[in-house]
Amino acid sequence: MRISTSQFYESTSATYQNNFSSVVKTQTQIDSGVRIQSAGDDPAGAAQLLLLQQQKDMLGQYSTNMNTIKASLNNQESILDSINTALQTAKNLTIQAGGIISDADRASIANEIGGIEEQVFSLLNSKDADGNYMFSGSKTSTPPYARNNDGTYTYQGDDIQLNLKVSDTITMAGSDTARSFLESSPNTGRTQATLLPPAVNDGKVSITAGTVTSTAVYDQGFTAGQPYTLTFTSSTQFTLTDGTGKDITSEIAGNGTFDSTKEGAHSVNLRGVQFDIGMDFSGAEDTVAQDALAKDKVFTLEAKPDSFNVSRTPSNASTAQLTSASIADAKKYSDSFPGSGAVIKFTSDTEYQVFAQPVSANSKPLAEGTMTGTSVTAAGVKFDFSEAPKAGDQFVVNADNHKNQSALDTLSEIRKALLVPTDNDPVAKLKQRDAISATIGNLSNASEHVDKARGSIGSRLNAVDIQADANTSMGLANDTTMSAIGNTDMASASVDLAFQKAMLEASQLAFVKIAQLSLFNQL
Repeated sequence: MRISTSQFYESTSATYQNNFSSVVKTQTQIDSGVRIQSAGDDPAGAAQLLLLQQQKDMLGQYSTNMNTIKASLNNQESILDSINTALQTAKNLTIQAGGIISDADRASIANEIGGIEEQVFSLLNSKDADGNYMFSGSKTSTPPYARNNDGTYTYQGDDIQLNLKVSDTITMAGSDTARSFLESSPNTGRTQATLLPPAVNDGKVSITAGTVTSTAVYDQGFTAGQPYTLTFTSSTQFTLTDGTGKDITSEIAGNGTFDSTKEGAHSVNLRGVQFDIGMDFSGAEDTVAQDALAKDKVFTLEAKPDSFNVSRTPSNASTAQLTSASIADAKKYSDSFPGSGAVIKFTSDTEYQVFAQPVSANSKPLAEGTMTGTSVTAAGVKFDFSEAPKAGDQFVVNADNHKNQSALDTLSEIRKALLVPTDNDPVAKLKQRDAISATIGNLSNASEHVDKARGSIGSRLNAVDIQADANTSMGLANDTTMSAIGNTDMASASVDLAFQKAMLEASQLAFVKIAQLSLFNQL
């Protein structure tokens, strides 16, 4: 077969270029230490490297997330520790106030508690390094708590924790909502004792409002049997009946006999609630006079009825105020009044609609009707107004069932209670004593919930550390695999380079010799 000169040069040039490219490629692999320079070098290996690189990038993001979670949780733990210290201090001051007989001294303690109230309020509204509120849930631009005009506090956040992924299968919360550890504290002061007429409350015979000692027993037993009626038969004995009239005196330790002069011997422990009996025998020194003082005094023991916080929208056309709200139909109230609160909108000067909060363009009214005089009855609640509203007026109503109470409201209430003068006023002293007892229990419950939140933070910090170690191990394994697939085997590459160089030199020599072959060389 005859080979033309052009074919020869093209074939030889291509061989030379291939050999030269192989030398350059192998030399580059040796110099860079990277075997796969492009997907064409090893398609299967390149695909594996791509997956491993994606995993490496995810591990880097998980590491960033874990650092963010740790920073956030450490900040929260520090703030909760400060809150708990403040609550313990307030509790000690409240206990101290219970043993003080001077109005001035109690007012001084009230001022100290007021300072603690401001401190806790400020701590709960703390921001992180990015300027986001830490305890508002997903509403990071909204302060968790706002102070109302009546001195109470409203939680403005939500219940959504901010979660970040720390592995392919694990998501971890980097925040806690104030509702979860402050709003859920059981209220120990959710009961009341009422002296029935015709007796006059002069403080001679008294029963405290009661302190819930066991929430579970209270929920299962006390509420089912209320209202209870306690009737004194003498200065040392009483009978007790439940709401159906059944005598349950035998359920009480002592079977209706008590000694008001001995500590612990005048407590009525009734289905998860402790009521204390008080007797003021001044002016009645003999037994006959004391018995006459107590005999036939009747008290009802029951849960406090739901109360309502009401407010008007500042832009209302009228000056009407929603002065009071009371339950008119207990069943209808229980079935239909929204737990999130209600909004009353007046569509005319007399017609109204009631919506559940929050109200949107698609909200449908729960109730509607026409105003009767200056009152509105809807969802089982009667609302009284100071005057007739105007079309467009809006009023917001929130119900409080007293089941839970935030530490902020507890601090506010005890501060106000300690400022009330009680010298020479036995009825006021009893109310103040009830407030002190409820505060001690509520602050204990609040501290317990804060401690639980701190425990949860500690467990999550430990979990982050464990997962960080696991991710580090996974990252090392990832690097090892990537190195095995993508890095150059120097020994093998060196042998390949030597062989390729020899091939290149051979192709060069062959080209030179063959290029000199010509008929002219034979003449």
